[in-house]
Amino acid sequence: MGRVPVSQNASGSDDAIPRRGLSGRIAVVTGAESGIGAACAAELAAAGAAIAIFYYQDEEAARRTQAAAPGSAVIQCDVSSEASVEAAFSELGASVGAPDILINSAGLNQSGVAVADMGLEQWNRLMATDLTGAFLTCRRFVRDLRAAKKPGAIVNISSIHASAVRAGAADYDAAKAGLDRLTATLALETARLGINVNAIAPGMILTPMNAHAVADETYRASLERSIPWGRAGRPEEVARLAAFLVSPAADYITGATVTIDGGLSLVLGQGA
Repeated sequence: MGRVPVSQNASGSDDAIPRRGLSGRIAVVTGAESGIGAACAAELAAAGAAIAIFYYQDEEAARRTQAAAPGSAVIQCDVSSEASVEAAFSELGASVGAPDILINSAGLNQSGVAVADMGLEQWNRLMATDLTGAFLTCRRFVRDLRAAKKPGAIVNISSIHASAVRAGAADYDAAKAGLDRLTATLALETARLGINVNAIAPGMILTPMNAHAVADETYRASLERSIPWGRAGRPEEVARLAAFLVSPAADYITGATVTIDGGLSLVLGQGA
């Protein structure tokens, strides 16, 4: 049996960690229509930030996120498109104001195709969303803060698979490895501007990307046996970490990739 989630005690009541005040902050969350992005939008809204939900196609799902983050703006954005990113940030600036928090959660999952069999279109498609998308949003975000001479914070949602590679996932693994390096480089470039830049590397989290594990308890249990903590993570746990990293309490943290995986990445090389 897995451990009791950190946000609940044995009776199931809520023992959430104290939230840091984000009142007066404006946060963009990409990929906010589901999964980790949706959880981040709700968590930051609960901490007092004004939220801009950037979604790709599913407006209905984005509206459900909006219901969990009252007062948030809903803006369509294809993060792989320079024109779409520029338009989305301009729309937000005109209606709400320039953001000082950016959570990059938009992303596609691995193709499951070996390198020798992968088409260039698939490779480019995933790179455009998972890596170039973060480059485009980070670039516009930093430009706006630099012009306004204001500090801010970026959190990029990476993955333990940036280093723990899997067969059939060269597209995803390479994109996330690139995202980690983008995070570190940008942190170095923006430190003097007061913009801290960090990444979060989740392990197995129960989101739509892991739909099979969410729906099938037996299958999920077979995977959870590989996790030292004994269970998969929840989007809300990643969101709480993101909220901490953009809060004043994390002001001195920049250029870091923080792993949240129940110890899964520690078992590499065990038993061989």
